[in-house]
Amino acid sequence: MAILLEKLRDIEIRYRELEGRLSDPEVVSRQGVYQKYAKEHADLTVLVETIRRYEDIQARITEYQGLLSDSDEELRAMVKEEMPLAQLEQADLEEKIRVLLLPKDPNDDKNVFLEIRAGTGGDEAGLFVGDLFRMYARYAESQKWKVEVVSSSPAGGMGGFKEVIAQIEGAGAYSRLKFESGVHRVQRVPVTEAQGRIHTSAVTVAIMPEAEEVEVNIDSNDLRVDVYRSTGHGGQSVNTTDSAVRITHLPTGLVVTCQDEKSQLKNKAKAMKVLRARMLDAMVQKQNAEQAQTRKSQVGTGDRSERIRTYNFPQGRITDHRINLTRYDLDSFIGGNIGAMIDALTSHHQAELLNKQG
Repeated sequence: MAILLEKLRDIEIRYRELEGRLSDPEVVSRQGVYQKYAKEHADLTVLVETIRRYEDIQARITEYQGLLSDSDEELRAMVKEEMPLAQLEQADLEEKIRVLLLPKDPNDDKNVFLEIRAGTGGDEAGLFVGDLFRMYARYAESQKWKVEVVSSSPAGGMGGFKEVIAQIEGAGAYSRLKFESGVHRVQRVPVTEAQGRIHTSAVTVAIMPEAEEVEVNIDSNDLRVDVYRSTGHGGQSVNTTDSAVRITHLPTGLVVTCQDEKSQLKNKAKAMKVLRARMLDAMVQKQNAEQAQTRKSQVGTGDRSERIRTYNFPQGRITDHRINLTRYDLDSFIGGNIGAMIDALTSHHQAELLNKQG
């Protein structure tokens, strides 16, 4: 605990130093420097407020310990009653501080690209792609995030999709959605099933942080850009100009297509954003694969071949297999109320990190 207290003192000193710098006219006049200090100050605020509450409760416990030997019997009785509550609060605050001191994922504050693809299950998998996209879109709306479809590929004639790619912009988007990557399995009776048999289908979800150009340097000589006319259901042309764009990154073979915009330039810009995100994601996946201990600290392995969750419609059940959590509010969940599951996954991840620290 002594090492922790020393670290907390250093944080308090840094916080006061930042407050001084933010009120310095010279710093205020330098926009980039001011923003850097302001962000660091904002990032430390919750931690410092928690530290101060912890220091207050420590002082109160010390006072209580001194009063236990007071001659006033009624006062001693009151202290004995209050002491356990104060100690419980102290333990809760200490745990909260340990969590707040955990290394922060550098991508947590980033916007994300959401990719949902149909796996096994034919039309039923395609329909579930649409269901999951609506689920995430409704959750994003509840968080006041912006959702923009980058591209979508319809499947069959039942309103399903082979794939949907969307950009989600908002504070903490990656931190809240990053554990959604993986295989999502659905068990239900398809509308086309005359015998009432339950079918099992699978859909893959990928959550990728938006990459800045400086993070992923792409040589234009490594790209092949093809343009063509956008197509809709049945393959019919929906645009009389070559506005759709397909970008192939030749060294990796990654291919991104975008045709939702009428402007070729806008489609190309969107496709490049998706390509950068995929390349950053591939870099992160490679790093995690090389660092087995770090990979273990992620919820499950994070491998997209791993089944992470099952949605059982006949039983109204959702089960997350990584944390063995089962809920029976499927209608609400698929309607976008996924916050409690995300909280449970985040808590599990934090507990893993704390155990790793010892």
